[in-house]
Amino acid sequence: MLKTIRLVLNGEERELEVAPDESLLEALRERLSITSTKDGCAPQAQCGCCLALVGGKPLTTCAVPATRADGREVVTLEGVPEADRRLLADAFVATAGLQCGFCIPGFALRARHLVEKNPRPTRDEIAKGIDVHLCRCTGYVKILDAVELYAAARRGDAAVPTLPDGGVGERVARVTGGALTLGERPFVCDLAPPGLLHGAVVLSPHARARITRIDTSAAAALDGVVAVATAADVPGERWYGLIERDWPGFVAEGEEARCVGDVLACVAAVDARTAREAAALVRVEAEPLPPVVDPARAVEPDAPRVNPKHDNVLSRTRVVRGDATAALEASAHVVRGTWRTQRIEHLFLEPESALAAPRDDGRLHLWSQGQGVFDDRAQVARFLGVEEEDVFVELVPNGGAFGGKEDLSIQPHAALLARMTGRPVRVTLTREESIRLHPKRHPITMEYEVGCDADGRLTAVRARMLGDSGAYASVGAKVLERAAGHACGPYDVPNVDVEAVAAYTNNPPCGAMRGFGANQAHFAMEGCVDLLAEEVGLDGWEIRDRNALEVGDSFTTGQVLEKSVGLKETLRAVKDVYREALAAGRAVGIACGIKNSGIGNGAAEWGKARLVVEEDGTVSLYNGYTEMGQGLLTVLAQCAAEATGLPASTFRPKVDATFALGCGQTTGSRATLFGGRAVKSAGEKLRAALDAGRSLAELAGEVFAADVLIDDTTAPGAPTAKVKTHTAFGFATQVVLLDADGPVERVVAAHDVGRAINPALCEGQIEGSVHMGLGYALTEELPCEEGRPVTTKLRELGVLRARDMPAVDVILVEDPEPEGPWGAKGVGEIGLVPTAAAVAGALARFDGVRRTTLPMKDSPAARALSVGKIRGRSPAS
Repeated sequence: MLKTIRLVLNGEERELEVAPDESLLEALRERLSITSTKDGCAPQAQCGCCLALVGGKPLTTCAVPATRADGREVVTLEGVPEADRRLLADAFVATAGLQCGFCIPGFALRARHLVEKNPRPTRDEIAKGIDVHLCRCTGYVKILDAVELYAAARRGDAAVPTLPDGGVGERVARVTGGALTLGERPFVCDLAPPGLLHGAVVLSPHARARITRIDTSAAAALDGVVAVATAADVPGERWYGLIERDWPGFVAEGEEARCVGDVLACVAAVDARTAREAAALVRVEAEPLPPVVDPARAVEPDAPRVNPKHDNVLSRTRVVRGDATAALEASAHVVRGTWRTQRIEHLFLEPESALAAPRDDGRLHLWSQGQGVFDDRAQVARFLGVEEEDVFVELVPNGGAFGGKEDLSIQPHAALLARMTGRPVRVTLTREESIRLHPKRHPITMEYEVGCDADGRLTAVRARMLGDSGAYASVGAKVLERAAGHACGPYDVPNVDVEAVAAYTNNPPCGAMRGFGANQAHFAMEGCVDLLAEEVGLDGWEIRDRNALEVGDSFTTGQVLEKSVGLKETLRAVKDVYREALAAGRAVGIACGIKNSGIGNGAAEWGKARLVVEEDGTVSLYNGYTEMGQGLLTVLAQCAAEATGLPASTFRPKVDATFALGCGQTTGSRATLFGGRAVKSAGEKLRAALDAGRSLAELAGEVFAADVLIDDTTAPGAPTAKVKTHTAFGFATQVVLLDADGPVERVVAAHDVGRAINPALCEGQIEGSVHMGLGYALTEELPCEEGRPVTTKLRELGVLRARDMPAVDVILVEDPEPEGPWGAKGVGEIGLVPTAAAVAGALARFDGVRRTTLPMKDSPAARALSVGKIRGRSPAS
């Protein structure tokens, strides 16, 4: 029975009826149209996105019953005085203290409450004060900067600096940064067109089972339910996928469910509560089958077949150069070992959400948060049995992705329900559903043999890798291909013998995640380099300097590097820090990294851009890649500003189907590299028109277009006179220092970025990557038992909090990339590639234990952290 409550919301008396089990977050968002409070983990109260002040106290509203607000004052960010709102927004923007922005309204409200109580907080006090809040993007460094600046400006001790409005190399303000800080720029889950219906999914209760019956009658009969969809309702092609079409939008009766993220049905109802209640009424009858969860078992000839579209060996990649066997036999020193990495949850703060609505012109409008919205459109159109042009897709920049939003999630389900009902339908996953459904980082087992001569120069690498790709292909074949291609790390190795296998299992699917196989390979290779250094009697810096790639050397794949190889400069940048720590007897580790920029490996890749001069004097900037917190739209606006001479604020970045700008997925650290080239080309055409004496007013309505094709890379193993597997590479050296008790105290990260188009955003990408890399090294994992995740709790999943983060010093090295815009190349992934190995090296110096399995939860560095402790599981389990 509903209960009437009365509260004062942001100074206004409100009365509403709420259910007994309704959270205050649900009431604020669904009944009172407050959007600054976000749902990142309800009802866990572990992300802080839903923060509000209730009776003057900051509370995570997803775990507060709405009835508790009866008779009380509730303040959200919308109710903060305007002067404070503007100061908060300006401080976060000035310090680059936000990336995707989904979590930032919660941080901003917390900052105001903290500073009101303590006008002069220390950095440690700020970190402790925001402990309930989780940020997956920033690494917290610049969030702390933002709160410090806000506090100082509020006291009158500092002024918020005015940022430049120019082009390449300047610290320009993030596009829509102020609106993101205040929760004013909507995410998909905030969009609510008239007549909106809410969707909810029914997932498989089993990792492997034959589905014998899906009874939707009780759900359909529930008051408020408008439609229930199953496989029988799909008018087009039910199976989709980015490479292999092996993933069904719905599992049908009579088929096998292959993982606990399989969708069996989807409900549309008048509100989210009713939709979820109806979904719970769907009766599923199934015959459980033994799941195949070990990839080594999966590739055996007699293993049960996991996916009907492909045998259990998804892919096998070989990289062979020279004679590794003979070279190892002739080597002065050889080290061998097995390294293992874990399954990781992306834990982007914004769960999957999609909105679809019929248009007056008969087409369907799809609002997607995907990493490649034109790929989303193509797959949804096939699913509906319509032409691509019948689906108008629009990107809503997402609340984090890190590779986890490449594959379709619930876009097709929202689209189907919109077609069935003739009304807008929004489907949003809960955190548990999100974790069950989308692909993860691959766990990979790697057997390595690496040799060197008496002087420590590498002679050969032999590696065998087996990766668990889970129930569906996603881009798993490419992840293992990339792991094989990066098997030698950033070193010149003349003899190479690598094989990498991706296997289907009944575990959750694994696909793209920041690093994309390179970080797994580096954990093993860098460990081998450390072991060889001990054998030869060299320190970690010296052996890396002797083997570091330079122009003219060959990458693992055989590609001869011809330009923009700043690895040795990154080594020189950290040399003193490393050597001083050694001399002082400190526990210190060092590791290097390489990561491709551009997918390459024979793929045709595009950068596409359109500059449209508008009547109001602004220029719409269309491109085909996704903004997901990395700052792409800001970077492209700066590229346009540099090319045209106009202020960056002139440009209004957009991603939708107004123009045919499909570039594939925003992946492979390529959006700046290729998107920036296209914007540069289009901008130069606009500049020519301006230089000819025409004003923006005179150019209104004109379109300046550029399509840039990159098709000169070669596929692995393809016969070719010149191997070029990738367009460009990023390079890095990182040093990790532990304190006297074993926790990580400091990370120094020197990165060759080609050219930093926006140094503040570039630093933020590296700081956020290091944060992710430390979690990868020490605390993060998504263990599964019989194919089901053991936990979906945020703190147990192990993402570091602000108080867990050490100091991070970023050093930007600029060795210009000729194939990038103004010398730039991608930096989104390289930041975590060396981190785990550097941590392992530091720990080995601390306690003499060489750890070869991630996460290193048994280490003193991990035990000192506040996260990653899964109830009922020991660190070694």
